[in-house]
Amino acid sequence: MSFDAVIIGGSYAGMSAGLQLARARRKILLIDAGQARNRFASHSHGFLTHDGSPPAEIAAEARSQLMEYPTVEWRTGRVEAITGEADDFLVALADGSTYQARRIILAAGVTDELPNLTGLADQWGKHVFHCPYCHGYELGKEGIGVLASSELAMHQGLMLPDWGTTTLFLNDAFDPNAEQLAQLKARGTQVEYGAASHLNEQTKGIELVMQDGRVFPLSGLFVAPRIHLDPLVAQLGCELEESPMGKVVKTDEMQASSIPGIFACGDVARAAGSVTFAVADGAMAGGSTHRTLMFGCEVRG
Repeated sequence: MSFDAVIIGGSYAGMSAGLQLARARRKILLIDAGQARNRFASHSHGFLTHDGSPPAEIAAEARSQLMEYPTVEWRTGRVEAITGEADDFLVALADGSTYQARRIILAAGVTDELPNLTGLADQWGKHVFHCPYCHGYELGKEGIGVLASSELAMHQGLMLPDWGTTTLFLNDAFDPNAEQLAQLKARGTQVEYGAASHLNEQTKGIELVMQDGRVFPLSGLFVAPRIHLDPLVAQLGCELEESPMGKVVKTDEMQASSIPGIFACGDVARAAGSVTFAVADGAMAGGSTHRTLMFGCEVRG
């Protein structure tokens, strides 16, 4: 079966890309493995008209609207390989099915590698987060923590005081220099030395227990996870670029990758992830893909 475009990943970026192509009456297939990055979060914030909505509800409504277009098909599954070139890609799924596509849109997202702290993974999306814009406001104005796993924690330590009283737990991950300590002090961020032991869930919030026995009640804790791309991206050979959180697919301003006919959008192509960014990137990728279907892959700018 042949399609104008096959979209790998059916979450916010993928569906946004698909919507542009569907409205251009292009035949498209979305393939989704059902592992949305924000599936651990109970509510999504910062997306106009859906502020505070459960992520699954936003996705379900988007899919319902997208599937109203007669040129759209959906498959649940995992892509094992993509071969070929622009205008003649072959997409192979784990179940052995294959599909031909003129264009490919990568919207498969990333996997988060969380700090290795007992109890932290259980609280991911509940009381442990990575984006203040998505979750900071709901925590109130006191008891916000940042757990360092690298010097990148400085960024969160300097940002979060706008949301509430903030403590940076260095966790033996790095030792701030005098200039960094002065920056943190100017922002009102408390600095705590020593290694963390584990997290305990409480009736309201959590408590961070240090290895020396100190206990800190917190409304929420922010971390900077390392991100990992799907092995499929490495197989394709798309050019990557290093972000503060890990490698992402390098794209131009039109969301085109280094390989003609392959576009990338959402978390797979940016370090800072949110529903808003994913939808915007997807819309650009969908429109850009349509443009090359009309005029060829050499079109840029």
